[in-house]
Amino acid sequence: MKNGQIWKDTDGNDIQAHGGCIIEYNGVFYWYGEFKGVDNMPGKWQTPALGMGCYSSKDLVNWKNEGLAFETDKENPESPVHTSKVFERPKVIYNEKTKKFVMWAHIDSADYTFAAAGIAVSDGPTGPFKFIEAKQPNRQDCRDMTVFKDIDGKAYLVHSADWNKTLDIALLNDEYTDLAGLYVSVMKDQTREAPAVVYHNGMYYMVTSGCTGWLPNSALFSRCEHLLGQWKLIDNPCEGPNYRQTYYGQSTYIFSVKGKDYIMFDHWHPEDLKTSGYSILPITYDEENKTMTITWTDEWNGIE
Repeated sequence: MKNGQIWKDTDGNDIQAHGGCIIEYNGVFYWYGEFKGVDNMPGKWQTPALGMGCYSSKDLVNWKNEGLAFETDKENPESPVHTSKVFERPKVIYNEKTKKFVMWAHIDSADYTFAAAGIAVSDGPTGPFKFIEAKQPNRQDCRDMTVFKDIDGKAYLVHSADWNKTLDIALLNDEYTDLAGLYVSVMKDQTREAPAVVYHNGMYYMVTSGCTGWLPNSALFSRCEHLLGQWKLIDNPCEGPNYRQTYYGQSTYIFSVKGKDYIMFDHWHPEDLKTSGYSILPITYDEENKTMTITWTDEWNGIE
């Protein structure tokens, strides 16, 4: 699978799972993301919001299309998840206590002024996910976002706020279906988005993108010993050709396999979003200096 390009499923069709995540459940990997398998709307760098695609794999290379795990509302234009609205960056986590799969996503109006988080729940990994509500977390605007499950089982929503000027890290309730009320604002006035979070050897790391719309920019990583502490921006973690443009990609999620961490990137084609590509790249750490490196590789070959 060539990094930076659109990938194919086991039927030979383009994988439509943009801005998403990969989780493992019962020995199977599930890849969720925005389904953009239609043409852009006339004159816009936007497609109708059709829902969340889901793919399954046992080797992270051969992906079976499981259909739409979450479908937006095609009937009610007043619904926050109507196809005319915005549905972006869906992230799914499994709750071992409730045995539910919970999705959080950026839900917005067509002009991006609603700026909310949407929540949906499913009994199984492939859906269907049932929509609960859309709300501004802790009365803060929410755009680019991710979810992160800590080593103690607590889960957090990490999202851009204050019109992308800052990032909020918000504790979720025990069911992962609502906010618990505790949150902190970090990296104030740094204008970061597209957060991807990982914990490694006593340190939390976060990769973020600058805010340049669909255009690539230089990624930066930050670190903190405590998830709800004050994060410090460090440097560009990328290494390889076009590293200053983040390989013409944008961070979306970090997942772990057999003790190794990998980061997913989207390679956006705003003029034809359905053809946007993907990359999965390895992360390495300098334990002494507490830094991370993301190294470009031409191909993703799955589990070694």
